[in-house]
Amino acid sequence: MVSIIESGTLLLALLNPFLLIIYLVDPMKNLDQLQFQKVLIRAGVIAVMVFCCFAVLGDAIFSTIHAEFASFQMFGGLIFIIIGMQFVFKGPTAIEILQGEAAHISGAIAMPVLIGPGTISASVVIGKRHDPLLACGIVVIAVFASVAIVILLKLIHDYVQVRREALIERYIEIAGRITALYIGTVAVEMVMTGLRSWLMKV
Repeated sequence: MVSIIESGTLLLALLNPFLLIIYLVDPMKNLDQLQFQKVLIRAGVIAVMVFCCFAVLGDAIFSTIHAEFASFQMFGGLIFIIIGMQFVFKGPTAIEILQGEAAHISGAIAMPVLIGPGTISASVVIGKRHDPLLACGIVVIAVFASVAIVILLKLIHDYVQVRREALIERYIEIAGRITALYIGTVAVEMVMTGLRSWLMKV
């Protein structure tokens, strides 16, 4: 039981709904509660399918395409470096693919917001710790716990914004730029970790 809780907590911590809400500030502002819920749930379903594939198949997926996981880490790190730089210069609305019609942004939320090297690594670890069915169950619970928290934060945002709109806007702007430092630091670490893993095999 302790192992199950640890595995679920690991994935939930990497998904980090309190960080996700900063990524999703643009759709959060532009979509009503029902639209936001539908978009987020669809993104959650996409993420669950990907994570379950990695939990069940693990490193075999990378072996099939004759690629090292280190390569994925470096590429994922580079993506997040770009996102981090955009956050620094543009603020929380930096991820432009999250702007537009609700029908088209679920995939953009799933990747790269939910699905990244960290969460995929966690899925592989969960798959190694548990039987496939249990591993998938842990993934489903962790992802939709994160989705539920983000939806709750959207409700709180909509309620508070009516009364303290200027304060909320200022908070989001500051939090977004602070988040950029975190994103950039983690991204560089991803690249360096992937590079070290690749060099060890050369």
